[in-house]
Amino acid sequence: MATDTSWLLLLVALVLPLVVLLARRGAGGKGKGGGRIPPGPLAVPRLDEAAVRAIGAAQRDWLLFVARKTSVFAFYPAVTKHIFRGRLQMGLALRRRQKELFVPLINDRRQRKNQINHAGGPSAPEKDTTFEHSYVDTLLDISLPDTDGDRALTDDEIVNLCSEFLNAGTDTTSTALQWIMAELVKNPSIQSKLHDEIKSKTSDDHDEITEEDTHNMPYLKAIILEGLRKHPPGHFVLAHKAAEDMEVGGYLIPKGATVNFMVAEMNRDEREWEKPMEFIPERFLAGGDGEDVDVTGSREIRMMPFGVGRRICAGLGVAMLHLEYFVANLVKEFEWKEVAGDEVEFAEKQEFTTVMAKPLRAQLVKRA
Repeated sequence: MATDTSWLLLLVALVLPLVVLLARRGAGGKGKGGGRIPPGPLAVPRLDEAAVRAIGAAQRDWLLFVARKTSVFAFYPAVTKHIFRGRLQMGLALRRRQKELFVPLINDRRQRKNQINHAGGPSAPEKDTTFEHSYVDTLLDISLPDTDGDRALTDDEIVNLCSEFLNAGTDTTSTALQWIMAELVKNPSIQSKLHDEIKSKTSDDHDEITEEDTHNMPYLKAIILEGLRKHPPGHFVLAHKAAEDMEVGGYLIPKGATVNFMVAEMNRDEREWEKPMEFIPERFLAGGDGEDVDVTGSREIRMMPFGVGRRICAGLGVAMLHLEYFVANLVKEFEWKEVAGDEVEFAEKQEFTTVMAKPLRAQLVKRA
């Protein structure tokens, strides 16, 4: 079957963080409105595909707004906020949509915690083995110093943090995942070699590849690294400002200047990489020019898909885990083929991340 996989990959990347965001336990069946799981007072909301799509659309709209519409406010904001008032109204409308989606989930989680605390005391959630702590729970537990004493986070603050949590955990990952799967579609021999590794490391009755399984799959890790090298989700890191005048490579960087790094160009430098425009996972295996490459930059900086230094992406570990887990299981279950007459193209388009200008469409064949 020929499938437009852009939504599929986005939904896959959304599911795991949302599972962390919300409690997963509850009895089966549908309650009033289809959004609750009865019976009992400790029921938690269940997200169906429509709800996940709604959240995904709201998050994507917000990211595109930030990426495309807000840079103008960096110049004379006292003036531009009046000239581009329509853009500000658009941003407020998008934020209201996020609140409509998130606040009911936050309130359900708050009510669940309150009910457990009321029944068993302040430490009940930690002692209750049926209670799974989520990201929202950590936010509900935070106390911030205020002029009148400590205060809890407001709903607006929690919505903002949840939005950042999902964006940071899904947009970059889903972008990288689509690029990697596109390369596997375009390079069936690499996909076949990965499938052979999966079969050799797991038994025939293995329903799902786990995190522990991926630790023994070096070729899988090489594919992920090669995907991040050739197609980093962000072609630039977040901008920095020079704290003082500094000379770098014979050039003066004046105090206050905005400094950025061309992440993608580093990865395409022929002085560092052999055949940099080709997808060659073997370069990250023994004997390759990327053997033992350090993506954290603690030893050297040859590629930096997550940034480096003190402000390196805090989600590096979970992003690598997600990519390894998703790619391994997608290849285990399906053979990914190019659609006749609709070949994979690697043209880029700049959104919040650098995405495929023509989203991946693939023919998925269920493996025996």
